[in-house]
Amino acid sequence: MRNVKALTATSLALALAACNMAPKYVRPDLPVPETSPSGPVDGVAQDGATVSADTAWKDFFTDPRLARVIQTALDNNRDLRIAVANVEQARAQYRVQRADLLPTVAAGGSATYQDQPFAQGATGGAGGASGRTDIYTASVGISSWEIDLFGRVRNLTKAAQESYFASVENRNAAQTALIAETANAWLTMAADQERLKIASDLEKAFGQTLDLTKARFAKGIASELEVRQAQTSYDQARSDIALATTLVAQDRNALDLLAGTSVAAGDLPTELPDNDVTLNNLPAELPSTLLLRRPDIAAAEHQLKGANANIGAARAAFFPSISLTAAFGTMSLGLSNLFKSGSDYWSVAPSASLPIFDYGKNQGNLRYARATYDAMVATYEKSVQTGFKEVADALARRATMTAQLEAQTSLRDAARVSYKLSDARFRAGVDDFLTTLAAQRTLHSAEQTLVTTRLTRASNMVEIYRTIGGGLN
Repeated sequence: MRNVKALTATSLALALAACNMAPKYVRPDLPVPETSPSGPVDGVAQDGATVSADTAWKDFFTDPRLARVIQTALDNNRDLRIAVANVEQARAQYRVQRADLLPTVAAGGSATYQDQPFAQGATGGAGGASGRTDIYTASVGISSWEIDLFGRVRNLTKAAQESYFASVENRNAAQTALIAETANAWLTMAADQERLKIASDLEKAFGQTLDLTKARFAKGIASELEVRQAQTSYDQARSDIALATTLVAQDRNALDLLAGTSVAAGDLPTELPDNDVTLNNLPAELPSTLLLRRPDIAAAEHQLKGANANIGAARAAFFPSISLTAAFGTMSLGLSNLFKSGSDYWSVAPSASLPIFDYGKNQGNLRYARATYDAMVATYEKSVQTGFKEVADALARRATMTAQLEAQTSLRDAARVSYKLSDARFRAGVDDFLTTLAAQRTLHSAEQTLVTTRLTRASNMVEIYRTIGGGLN
């Protein structure tokens, strides 16, 4: 038994000191500029909180209603649960593969009963005349354990580990995407609620204009054409109300789907908040290395590392494979003598195999592993480039957002004043109805566009947070 233990210990030492056939991993250079194309004009870092990849989502989203909806989604969203289950699957597969690094120790026992003609009776048998022999054994040992001299098993384990790490990052990416999607859905509902309010106010204004035009027509002051024009504007407003009502209901359904349950009525928006629902300060420059914090890019790199380890496993297949089977235990011809002194036995059966003619199988596997690695390099670089573009696009949009919002607000205010003046002149009989109708439509368009601009500004900040990786806590 001491010999078996010594041999097993020696085998373990050889396995741990074995060489590794995998190439040394070197992270590919980032195929993008060192910094974003230009720093943002709007929201440049000032005094106060600054958005970074380490900013937790609970700190980033400042509206308490939105924060509660996001937390509900994180607790109940089914897609996120699938991502978590995928992590558990990858973790289990990694544990299965890692177990091959160490020998599996098993205990067993057996009993053999045989009766042979012309055999003499054995001690402990059923009777000397019958030639019957009863043999009992009990043993502990290892079976076909591969001594990993060339790192094949270790590299397969490394590949499984990197696959597990990639699944964790994919889960983080799913969470970041869920947070952003939930925030955008909430903001979209807020914008549609505001559009519904605008349509309702417009219907009321157009209704008053229609009533006035009908009264003027009854007195012979207005023409039937003016009445029909006022009627079309009023009906259009009614149609807009129906459409906005539908959109709000659909927004609620989308939000409930993301949340995985019905969102509390008190957490639903009634209009776009006047204040920002997120932190608004950005660093003056965003280095490209920040992209390495993005979960999708981190997952791509883990896949790349796993492909690198698979090359090592494929290389090791060209070298001898050594395995060990060993056992020690006790054997006796009677059950009562099984554990008595002198019944010990042991066995060791090392084996080795070396591929000689495999008709290109190992060579094909190695080429496949190298080609997979090359594909993973391209996938990783494409992920980096895609991330850089997303950040650059979001910052470019942010750079002009304040100027656009100010211009659109000024346009809305001017259209509102213009409508009031034209309506007063129409009621006084100074201008015809077409001037008032044009002013009404301009005001309606300006208000709708302003809502869209405000929604774009809020969603843009969410997009920036998503593209830089976002905080998960």
